[in-house]
Amino acid sequence: MKTKEEILKEIFENDPLGLLDIKSQKSAARTAGERLAASFDEVNLFFEKNNREPKPNPSNISEYQLYSRLKGIRENEEKKQDLAPQDKYGLLTTKKKEIKSLDDILNDDTFDILGNDSEGLFTFNHTPTDAERAKVDFVARRKKCKDFDKYELMFKQVQADLASGKRKLVEFSYESLSKGNFYIHNGILLFLKDVNFDKTIKTFKSGMRNRDDGRTVTIFENGTESNMMFQSLYKALQSNGQMVTQSSEQVNEEFIVNFNDITEITEDDKERGYIYILKSLSQNEEITSIKNLYKIGYSSTSVEERIKNAENEATYLMAAVKLESSWLCYNMNPQKFEKLIHQFFGNSCLDIEINDSKGIPHRPREWFIAPLKIIEEAISMIIDGRVVNYRYDKENEIIIKR
Repeated sequence: MKTKEEILKEIFENDPLGLLDIKSQKSAARTAGERLAASFDEVNLFFEKNNREPKPNPSNISEYQLYSRLKGIRENEEKKQDLAPQDKYGLLTTKKKEIKSLDDILNDDTFDILGNDSEGLFTFNHTPTDAERAKVDFVARRKKCKDFDKYELMFKQVQADLASGKRKLVEFSYESLSKGNFYIHNGILLFLKDVNFDKTIKTFKSGMRNRDDGRTVTIFENGTESNMMFQSLYKALQSNGQMVTQSSEQVNEEFIVNFNDITEITEDDKERGYIYILKSLSQNEEITSIKNLYKIGYSSTSVEERIKNAENEATYLMAAVKLESSWLCYNMNPQKFEKLIHQFFGNSCLDIEINDSKGIPHRPREWFIAPLKIIEEAISMIIDGRVVNYRYDKENEIIIKR
């Protein structure tokens, strides 16, 4: 008679299907290919949500990371081939760029050392983003405004002006953020009463510019106020905000005040500088497609000297320019003259972003869309004082009475 041990041995040795061969099972780790696919899926999701590819946005670290990730994939032919089936929006069909910087080297991760961030190298689970910090600062620092009665009627008047069309809501921009202006954030009207600038944000290769920062005095129409940082207010409005324009009466009053202070009384005639009109010679299709685009500016030196390096300056759209007209000013404050011209054609100001030679974005504010003859006529009207009774009709490209 067989023993128990002999019977068990016979059973285990006679197992042709391996049913009794139990091996330890562990969950398989994600392969490099799976990590790469997952990381590109995040780029696709961004495109689906925003209808554009991620940009090197210095104020949004999440978008900047997706931009760097996409840039690295585009510069690696092997990864582009692997991801071709997932490229449903054609994000990988770009020309290969040369490696010229440390960022390019880091993004050209040929051996998948960084795993395209799918392992969370740049994922800070416990660190709030810039937008989150701005939101906290925007809300948490509010307190009851003790002297709100000073502002209540002002808020009601602004709301009335918006309802009647005397004021409008326009797109918010960094350049428009200044004390004395009104803004809308999440449906709440706010007034930037004052800013105490006391420090500067540094410039980085990612594209951030030198920008002043400091505590603000911000009043809200719900009776609260805040001393949030200027940059926190900027980020909050950038994410979900609009600017309220001045009323038409305010614009006219400021226009007349500035005009009355344009001439300087001197014993002898003195040259004060030049007002000039320039036409861009840019080959950029975005520029060449705009009819009647001119720069109206002021220079304390000769215009020829001022524009000789135009192709290297963002204010000239990084291109050479042609001088159309110029005026030598005597006994006059040319800066105020220039300000009046910009006010007159303010509703036709070009809104475009130009990168300088270092890749830093700028928004030139002295380019206007108006016929050359109309601009020259407006300048003549400023000189003889008639301009206070007229305004520029952008739609019909004519000057009409107020």
